[in-house]
Amino acid sequence: MIRLILLFLISTSSAFAESVVIGMDKEKVAITATFDGSQILLFGAVKRDKPAPIGDLQVIVTVAGPSERISVHRKSKVLGIWMNTETVEVDAAPSFYAVATSSNFLSTISDTEDLRYKVSIPRAIRSVGAPMNVLDAVSFSEAVIRIRKEQGLYKLLENTVEIDEQTLFRTSIGMPADISEGDYTARILLTRNGNVIDEFSTVIDVRKVGLERLLFNMSRENPLAYGLMSLAIAIFAGWAASLLFRFFRTT
Repeated sequence: MIRLILLFLISTSSAFAESVVIGMDKEKVAITATFDGSQILLFGAVKRDKPAPIGDLQVIVTVAGPSERISVHRKSKVLGIWMNTETVEVDAAPSFYAVATSSNFLSTISDTEDLRYKVSIPRAIRSVGAPMNVLDAVSFSEAVIRIRKEQGLYKLLENTVEIDEQTLFRTSIGMPADISEGDYTARILLTRNGNVIDEFSTVIDVRKVGLERLLFNMSRENPLAYGLMSLAIAIFAGWAASLLFRFFRTT
């Protein structure tokens, strides 16, 4: 029994020989009427209770937006008309997802650990099942990734995490202007020889404020008033533009 306890203590101390301590330059992001994106600076240090083991330390930083369920459609020509012929429900796809690494992704984390921690972009998306008539369901998830990469919502940033003396690290991740509001999860993973040795996560609060918040709440809580107000603004803008055009024509 004593031998088993000693073995447990030794294995536990070695497992926690390296841990991560992090900080951010901002924990809240305010979406205003003039919001044109934001840069999040993440930095930290590796805390050790013994000399660093053999093998280069690698750092992975991920920032994930709120997950959402989406329907992906495939259009095909039926009797000369383009129609939705196949649909796959993607159970959970983050509205924003960025992965920053200190080296090439494949040399930073093993495939087994990637499967376990769901780090890479394809594994951050969960699609449980597809209709029996859809033979290539994976292509629907790939379509989501392709489209959101083009929109700047999904990104893989290799070799962008700077590590100093195998202890200090820092990186910066940009968020586009059209991000969704909600709780964004920032994760930092320390890896060595492809294996994850420590993980830490924290939350970045992204919220609409000011006029953006007022209009957003009105559109959800009182859609009729929001629609009437939008119509009135459109009519007024059209009338004002017409009046201005007449003024310039007569002068």
